[in-house]
Amino acid sequence: MDRATQRGEGAHPPTIIIPPRTLLVLCGPAGSGKSTFAKRLVDRHSSEGWQPTMIVSSDACRGLICDDENNQQVNRDTFDLFYYIISKRLYQNRLTLADSTALQADPRRHLLEIAQRYHYNACLFLFDVSLETCLQRDRQRKRQVGEQVILYHMGLLKQALLDAPNEGWYQFAILKEQASDIEIVVR
Repeated sequence: MDRATQRGEGAHPPTIIIPPRTLLVLCGPAGSGKSTFAKRLVDRHSSEGWQPTMIVSSDACRGLICDDENNQQVNRDTFDLFYYIISKRLYQNRLTLADSTALQADPRRHLLEIAQRYHYNACLFLFDVSLETCLQRDRQRKRQVGEQVILYHMGLLKQALLDAPNEGWYQFAILKEQASDIEIVVR
């Protein structure tokens, strides 16, 4: 399998090529830009048939369960739904973007297993964004998670940066502050 590591740095934004049968897992702290990246990516490719429904968001699943995207008391049900929707999309041969923090090894492993079950390529985009940027973005959001949560996520990020490259991803990319500039091509 082809494994490539791309970094969102340099003179021109890199182009990352992903196969059509891809589960694209977005991983990073709250405020790192995962959801914004996913929405911009879908908007940029709308002329190619990309739809907002390609994004499966753990926050949206939490909202569907209890009408409150911040309610951490429903995480078990939230992730049951999150993984269920992803599985059903892959069963239907749909390119899918999994939008959750995925900072711990178990959720990443579960997403890898789902991709393997449906013979999909699992690509991980790990958002390595500074604490300051995450905090600033969180303060600007309507639905804030707060400094303590982001500090906790930053600790998990350090471990994810060490572990994720060796977890068996088809493709692995570390995205920095300018992640929105990266071009994705499906072929």
